[in-house]
Amino acid sequence: MAYGIVHHFPGGTKEQYEASLEAVHPSRDTLPKGQIFHTAGPSGDGWTIVAVHESRQSWEQFRDDILMPRLQRGVKGGFTTPPQEMTFEVDNLQRHEPGLRDVLDRLRIPEVARK
Repeated sequence: MAYGIVHHFPGGTKEQYEASLEAVHPSRDTLPKGQIFHTAGPSGDGWTIVAVHESRQSWEQFRDDILMPRLQRGVKGGFTTPPQEMTFEVDNLQRHEPGLRDVLDRLRIPEVARK
């Protein structure tokens, strides 16, 4: 069953998030092994990150093998305090799978060329 994690960093900023993300994700456009969803943004008094992993085991492996060791070493410009954490078993996960129209829209191909 998919497993969700919410991290809220009171006082956190986009710059701290970007530095931390660079330290723990394979690249800006690639999720870590086992992670199937990631989103983040400003919220209330800081920065919130929501991630969904394939399973609780997948989350724990990422947390124990990658996230915590790298954050404990310190990330220059990253978050300076641990997050407030909430976890949950995901009961419903809906995703939009891009179709041809979405791809053409992203490529900005005119309607006339699609026919």
